Amino acid sequence: MSEKVSEEVPEAKIEMAEKELVDEKRLLTAEDPPKEETSKDVNPDPPPASTVRQTDSSNDDESDACAMLLQVISIIILILFFPFSLICALKMVQEYERAVIFRLGRIIGGSKGPGLFFIYPCMDTMVTVDLRTRSFDINPQEILTKDQLTVTVDAVMYLKIIDPIASVTKIENVNAASKMLGATTLRNVLGTYNMTDILSQRDEINTKIKVMLDEATDPWGVDVERVEITDVCLPQQMQRAMAAEAEATREARAKIIAAEGEQKAARALKEAADVMAESPAAIQLRYLQTLNNISAEKNSTIIFPLPMEFMQTFRGAPTIERQ
Repeated sequence: MSEKVSEEVPEAKIEMAEKELVDEKRLLTAEDPPKEETSKDVNPDPPPASTVRQTDSSNDDESDACAMLLQVISIIILILFFPFSLICALKMVQEYERAVIFRLGRIIGGSKGPGLFFIYPCMDTMVTVDLRTRSFDINPQEILTKDQLTVTVDAVMYLKIIDPIASVTKIENVNAASKMLGATTLRNVLGTYNMTDILSQRDEINTKIKVMLDEATDPWGVDVERVEITDVCLPQQMQRAMAAEAEATREARAKIIAAEGEQKAARALKEAADVMAESPAAIQLRYLQTLNNISAEKNSTIIFPLPMEFMQTFRGAPTIERQ
């Protein structure tokens, strides 16, 4: 009997201790309810990875089942309407085209073409992409230059698609987006140049715009080949001012050139006079040569003056006789 009592007593003590621990836990939870709520809101427990994998696998299974069902239905339709179903099932693209095929919203492999290929009418959607180089006229842009002048600039852009899948999946309308991006880049780049630089440095500006557009359109699968500024229109008042400035500059240069020519001619005449002064007979010979040229070209009366040296011989004779 003593042994049984000793065995029952510790069991009762253990039960009492467990009840006290449970009561203490209840009191703690009752005293601090908002802390638990805030902790739950701030740090929610993430769902286990097993549940996520199960949901993904279930979604994949459902999509695969739907795909198989639609594939069977499309095959049945092709068999029932065989002669006419080939019109919808067989597709052809040209040498310069590629086809991007979506099967139930997903891309199948890479781009198809050129040539013939088969698609399922009820499942597949085809988008044709042209790989040829296209030219786009950028709308005339009114640009405020660095020196606070307004000019209107026209430009043309040449581009082609090098990645058909990216051009379809990463942007809605690649042609319109490239055209708008070209107009924006043209305004931004030309706004950092003076008007004279825009007129004289077109090659440098074209290269800079081309590099910027190529970097921006690479994620879209587009390659920008060239960008050319076709025309720069200036206001009428600015054209008149530039014309007046150019005319004044040319007149000043003409006067400077004429003055330099007269200066050189005067120096040449001085050198000729110095040479003739060494021999007095050279002046008379030059005079006779000039008379010969005049008589050959025009017949007119010529006054032939006598040199003073010739008259001095007659003046010196009587002086000798008197002596």
